[in-house]
This record gives sequence, C-alpha cells and structure tokens, in this order.
Amino acid sequence: MTVPTFKFGENWQAFNRNYLNQERVDLTKKSLTSFLGVSDFAGKSFIDVGAGSGIVSLASLQLGANEVVSFDVDPDCISCCEALKKESGDPPHWKVMKGSILDDAFARSMGQFDIVYSWGVLHHTGKMWQAIANAATLVKSGGAFFFAIYNKADGFCIYPDGRFGPSSFWLLEKKIYVSLPFILQRLVDYFVMGTLIVLYTLTLRNPMSVIRSHKNYFNKGMSWSINIRDWLGGYPYECATVAEIFAFMKERGFVLENMTCNNGLLNNEFLFRKI
Repeated sequence: MTVPTFKFGENWQAFNRNYLNQERVDLTKKSLTSFLGVSDFAGKSFIDVGAGSGIVSLASLQLGANEVVSFDVDPDCISCCEALKKESGDPPHWKVMKGSILDDAFARSMGQFDIVYSWGVLHHTGKMWQAIANAATLVKSGGAFFFAIYNKADGFCIYPDGRFGPSSFWLLEKKIYVSLPFILQRLVDYFVMGTLIVLYTLTLRNPMSVIRSHKNYFNKGMSWSINIRDWLGGYPYECATVAEIFAFMKERGFVLENMTCNNGLLNNEFLFRKI
C-alpha cells in the first residue's frame, strides 16, 4: 500500500492566509542577506526550489533580484506564489512554474542561476540525494547554493524545542500521521501544541512570548502552529549528517562558505559556492 504524503501546500496556504505580512517578509530578507553575506540581490538571478508559500521568492524580488523563478510540485504552493506575484504587480521578471526537482529533464531545462535556494524542501521529496544533486546543477559557476536539510540524530535525548530523537522515530511518526483521517491529524496537532504550552509554563517561559517569537526561528518569519504541523506531518522525510552533506557537495565541485548546524533534529543550513 502506498503511504500518502503530507499536504504541504494546504499548510502554506494557511500560513499566507493567517500570518503572512511585511514584517515576516522583512525577517526573511534578513535571513537571506545575512547568511549569504550580501546587502541585496541586485543584478542576481534567483531560483526558489520548492517555493512553498512564496515568501522567499517575494523577499528576493524585494531585494532587487533581476530574475526570480519559483517552482514547486504542489499545485497549492503554485497558487500561493501566483497570488503573491499578482499582489506585487505581476512583475515580468518573476516566473512561477509547476515542476519537480526529481524530474531530471525539467531541472536541465531551467538553466543556471546566481543563487539557488531550497530551505527544508529536498528532504521531503522521497529521493533526497537525487534532489540535492539536481538542485546543484542549477548553480552557475561561482554561484551560491543555500539549502537546509534535517540533521540526522541517532541517539535518544530531549531537545530544547521539545522534540526528541532519534530520527528513525520521527520517520515512523510521520508515516502514521499522514495515514490518519484529517480530524485525527488535527487532534494530534492540538495535543502536541497543548503539551508544549504546558512545558513552556513548567519551565517558567511565557507561552505567548514563545509562540510570538517563533517568527524569529532561523529569522524566517515562520508561524509556530504551521511549523508544528509541518514537523508532525512532513512526509516523505529524510535526514543527513553534516559530514554526509559536505562529502556529497565536495564531489560535485562545491566549497562550503557558511553553515549553521545543530546536534538535534532541526535543519542544518548550508551555503556552498560552485567552483
């Protein structure tokens, strides 16, 4: 029996409908420029691999990129991007496309870009290593590849954000979650959210402050509840160690320029430069 996948696009539509505003776009712009070590994207081409809500594509447009391409395999994500493009005046240098990074021919047809971005996407394709390899082919010589992959955690311990390892447990949890009826998924969501609020209170943290400050998670303007649903249901799910990612990219002619890593289950961020 084929295991269903998480409805990422529906989750992103909820984010855009309930949370997206200019403050969150500005936080996304800050996360891009600070990690890439630039002040703007003027004169740069940018591709958003697995564009999701479209917030990163919108941020790149506002940063002055002369070409922005957003693509995703989920039609609901495409709708998110198209809506933001329309609200931005339908700029001709912002292209929204439906396609899969696992489609080798599609990836080859895209050309190459100064900045290739794919944050927390490639590990949800079901074929992570192929997805990373195909995304890497989109990078121009001298260009930047900014992506994030879930860290592989083998030991069992509790992390500050309330998650606990090992990664193999979460693979099983996500398979079960996406197989549940919608109403049971929501019950799981609210049970986890309620449990976290109790934990925040027991550890003398103001729950509302923690929830409001979640938009500063990796400075990406995200929503606490949307991210919890994404974490609980994010299947397909794969992960990798920093060493595995480094070796894989080195074989493809990339050098590491920047990295944010953790010892838990969160994303490791990588910035590689194509030699």
